[in-house]
Amino acid sequence: MTPTNTPSVLFLCVHNAGRSQMAAGWLRHLAGDRVSVYSGGSEPASYVNPTAVEAMAEVGIDIHDEVPKPWTDDTIRAADVVITMGCGDACPFYPGRRYEDWELADPAGLDLAAVRPIRDRIRQHVEALIAELGVATDA
Repeated sequence: MTPTNTPSVLFLCVHNAGRSQMAAGWLRHLAGDRVSVYSGGSEPASYVNPTAVEAMAEVGIDIHDEVPKPWTDDTIRAADVVITMGCGDACPFYPGRRYEDWELADPAGLDLAAVRPIRDRIRQHVEALIAELGVATDA
C-alpha cells in the first residue's frame, strides 16, 4: 500500500483506448476515491474507442472525456497493482509490484453487442480486485 493506505492500480494495454479505459472507469465507479486509478498504453491511440465509451455509458459510467496516454516510469513505480491486458512484452515489468494479466478480447473494431460481454467481464475482474484489496464499494 502507499503511505496514505490508499491502494493504487494501473491498467495497461497497448492503445489505452478500450480495455484499460473501461477497467479504470469501473474501478473509479465502484471504489470511488478509496483507490487511486491510473491507465496507460505502450502505443496510445489518439482517442478512446467510441464503442467502449458507448458500452460504459449504458451502465452509467462516463469515460468520454478520457484521453489515451502513455504509461510512465513514475506511474508504474507509484502503482501497488499493475494490471496488463494484452500488451505482452510491450508492458513494463518492475520488481516489487503486484502484476496481474487479464485475458480479455480487444474491443477495437467490434460492434456494441460484441463489446458488452468484454465490459461485463472487466467488471467481474474489477470486483474481484476490489475484494482482494479490501476496499469498500460505492455500487
